[in-house]
Amino acid sequence: MEIRRGADRFVDRVAGRLTLHAFSFGPSYDADHVRFGPMVCHDDHLLRVGEGFPDHPHSDLTIVTWVVSGALAHEGTTGSARVEAGQCAVLRAGAATVHSELAAAPQTRFVQVWLDPAVRGGESSYDVLSPELPPGELVRVAEPEPGAVLSVVRLGDHESITIPAAPRVHVYVARGALLRSSLAEPLHEGDAFLFTDEPSYDLTAGVATDLLVWAFE
Repeated sequence: MEIRRGADRFVDRVAGRLTLHAFSFGPSYDADHVRFGPMVCHDDHLLRVGEGFPDHPHSDLTIVTWVVSGALAHEGTTGSARVEAGQCAVLRAGAATVHSELAAAPQTRFVQVWLDPAVRGGESSYDVLSPELPPGELVRVAEPEPGAVLSVVRLGDHESITIPAAPRVHVYVARGALLRSSLAEPLHEGDAFLFTDEPSYDLTAGVATDLLVWAFE
């Protein structure tokens, strides 16, 4: 079990955008934080309205975006879409795709994960998912790659959830905070648990909390 504190991430700040990289990215290299299973990138972006990422290419990646607040406008070879807070977008880049991601509302924040795909090449696609999130329930949101599942849970103050066991589990505090447990001191927004071959664990929120939970077979 590893804890990746938000304060230890790589910071990339430009006009209108703040990005926090949990894994090595571009010139920021850390041999101990290169990937976690198929997860090769875990970024948390905060954008000013109209700012973000102009047209840029991708290939042989599966990119999963969870919008925490605001709204994100996607334009590219896979079409146009608006992704609102509480929605998930899945981009399968295939052999090649070009797109832009710009904030369509003030204070747009999104968490984005890049996965190494099981099959390279092929056609590109972009899908927007709108899950129902009953309070306190771990909801399976997407399976963008075989054996890679994103679930989301919204916990109330002092509400608990059992994180199921899997060969690799990544639990990210997108909002709120977790209480101190046998695992660690409190976890705050931006912190993450990384479990490898661990049993299931109960986690308890200290305040209203959103957790993004990746399980990899």
